Amino acid sequence: MRALLLIVPALVMAGSAFAGPDPTRDVLWAALKTCVLAKRYADRSFPCHAVDLGNAERPGTAILRAPGRSTHFVVMPTDTVSGVEAPVLRGPIGAAYWRAALAARHLVSDAARDGLAAEDVGLAVNSVGGRSQDQLHIHLACVHPGVTSALQHSADHVGGHWSLLPMRLMGSRFFALRVDAKSLPAFNPFAALGRLPGRPVGLRDVSLAMVPMPAATIPAGGVVPVGGAAPADHGRDVVLLAYRAPNAHAEKLLDTGCTAVR
Repeated sequence: MRALLLIVPALVMAGSAFAGPDPTRDVLWAALKTCVLAKRYADRSFPCHAVDLGNAERPGTAILRAPGRSTHFVVMPTDTVSGVEAPVLRGPIGAAYWRAALAARHLVSDAARDGLAAEDVGLAVNSVGGRSQDQLHIHLACVHPGVTSALQHSADHVGGHWSLLPMRLMGSRFFALRVDAKSLPAFNPFAALGRLPGRPVGLRDVSLAMVPMPAATIPAGGVVPVGGAAPADHGRDVVLLAYRAPNAHAEKLLDTGCTAVR
């Protein structure tokens, strides 16, 4: 059993592994149950990094760290939730899970140790075909510097309604939606996906990411600072990015090793 649990993080973090029907897609759920039992009866979280059993006001969540990647974490519900396509996520519980992921961003910034703020950390959820496990897991890692640079050059195309970006991000065309920092605590990205332009064919083929909103102008010399976002008195706005494809995996927008800040 211990050997099985040790391979779970490797399976989970293969976010771009385009798995088909496979019994190993429930390995994460099996490990998650072990985390919950360990927390409930022994006040330990292994093999997870942390477990919150929740209460009447918030749902339970668990955090898992990738092996060999100190700056890559995933946040998961402790209840059964398959993934981005689950209808339950479009209600209040979806916003609650996202808040838990936002609150865990400091784990990445703390591990990076080079002036990275928690607000600089990106989040991503892969589609059914772009993930290896059928238990919702929200990836947390640094944002790929190329993504930050591209968004900085196209900031005028990002507003309060979904719009198709004029350029590709890591090879794919994304829709973008700006979310004000003041609205972020109550924001539900899964519900926002229901307003994504295009045919309403469900969310099985949709993947999403949330990254900091870059500054509207490019500094002299065209160099984008680490984090790439201008400070604001009320906090930092973010950009919700989403696209549709059979193997959509917005996790590719993240730099799981935080190589740009290390």
